[in-house]
Amino acid sequence: MKYWMLISAALKRKQTRTVLTICSIIVAFVLFGTLRSVAVAFTEDVDFSGDNRLIVMSKLSFIEPLPLAYHQRIQSVEGVDLVVHREWFGGTYIDVNNFFPKWPVNAEAWFDVYPEFIISEQEKLDFANTRTGMVAGKAIAEKYNWKVGDKIPIMGDIWQKEDGSILWEFDLVGIFSQEEGSGVYGGDEQAFINHSYFEEARMWGKGTVGNFIVKVKNKEDNERIAKEIDKMFANSSNETKTSTEAAFSKMFAEQVGDIGLIMNSILAAVFFTMLLVTGNTMSQAVRERTSEIAVFKAIGYSDRRVLSLILSESMFICFLGMAIGIAISFIVFIFLEEDLSELVEGISFQPSVLSWAFATALAMALIAGLPPAVGAMRLKVVDALRKD
Repeated sequence: MKYWMLISAALKRKQTRTVLTICSIIVAFVLFGTLRSVAVAFTEDVDFSGDNRLIVMSKLSFIEPLPLAYHQRIQSVEGVDLVVHREWFGGTYIDVNNFFPKWPVNAEAWFDVYPEFIISEQEKLDFANTRTGMVAGKAIAEKYNWKVGDKIPIMGDIWQKEDGSILWEFDLVGIFSQEEGSGVYGGDEQAFINHSYFEEARMWGKGTVGNFIVKVKNKEDNERIAKEIDKMFANSSNETKTSTEAAFSKMFAEQVGDIGLIMNSILAAVFFTMLLVTGNTMSQAVRERTSEIAVFKAIGYSDRRVLSLILSESMFICFLGMAIGIAISFIVFIFLEEDLSELVEGISFQPSVLSWAFATALAMALIAGLPPAVGAMRLKVVDALRKD
């Protein structure tokens, strides 16, 4: 680099300040790489042809129920293979801190729609034929030391039984695992309950379900089938919104808020702070070197060369921090990608982050470095030496 010796000497002058500034920028770009990749997964367009399952939910909100009677009508749509339904149960096991997802589902066909869940044929049969049956994921069963045949007490926090009780007791008839790399929401850290018993015993909400899962014969027909289902219930009191399972997972997670807006707001706040830190570092560095810059000018350095020198220092700090931060962010995703994909399909380290990171580092370097660089460029040799 043309100015490397001068930049190196300048940065070593206040090593602690330089290291802390670079570390701050590293942290900022670790957050940038991680949050930006997650935000892209939430905001990118959904490919209707990439999934063989569709989710039918209420057009109003995912928490609004749909009539159970819709089941047969959805099944009648050309191209539909199987239809199952589910409801969010909530509740906790023994202690309020022992929470995991629990879903009442139609036990007869659930595992035919979700072949990624590995369970024996006998356990599937027992689930369908046991009125109070429950099947639990392997991770949950191991966590609580459950075994087939146990009775599992669940304290309801949403659903009451007809007698007013909130204590539900289920018979564990099976334990399932998840096919490696399948990325189904919840994985083997959830449990399924026989919907027939739930429907019979609950105090309110009878005749409704949370949403329907539609297995299609050919995923190329996804968009057509989705439109036909929504058209079928258009202008009814319970209009529907049909999307791929991947799109539903994103929408489910986004109920906490606009994920893209939240993450971009966090990043904006972080980089505004980093801009102030970097700008302060560069301003102090130039003020401390007033006489040195005056000497450079006295021996023939042009204004343009002085400007380039100061900007080069700013760019070195910003790009070094960016490179290390993005590298750490990539490593973070290597370890967390599988877990994050269970929440929302498509979350991975995005190549577009690299170009965004480069542009952001360049903008930071120019904004933070330009004011002190211009000040150094305009410095009068006589005035600087007189002050010194």
